Amino acid sequence: MLKIGKKAPDFELLDQNGVMHKLSNYNKTVILYFYPKDDTPGCTKEACNFRDDFSKYKKQGVTIFGMSGDSIEKHKKFSEKYSLPFILLSDPEKSTIKKYGAFGEKKFMGRSFQGIKRMTYVIKKGIIKHVFEKVKVKEHSDEILRLI
Repeated sequence: MLKIGKKAPDFELLDQNGVMHKLSNYNKTVILYFYPKDDTPGCTKEACNFRDDFSKYKKQGVTIFGMSGDSIEKHKKFSEKYSLPFILLSDPEKSTIKKYGAFGEKKFMGRSFQGIKRMTYVIKKGIIKHVFEKVKVKEHSDEILRLI
């Protein structure tokens, strides 16, 4: 995990439409949330909550980036299936995911494995302002909106 007050690592990744996004090109507030996999129950709930609150973020000039290791094609299907109005970034090599400390040991049903952790960074003008390490998908969007 990266520290609050530090510069967020820059990245250049493709979204669900094949458009390149570079973090340093976004000067306002960015919500960068990491999630394990498209179209799974928890990830779908989290994405749909961001979708349902999207107008509130837009009003404040906030950009939302969801990021996982899924392909551009999977992101496109996921985005279209649930009418997601925000950017889903594809990081199949997980290089950016690892830079942000969002990859590592996870536990599920008594066993440990390596995978993408569900966590969120609030970044303002390139600086990390808040980190959510423990995300409850149903409440997460509300939690972020209260913060910003």
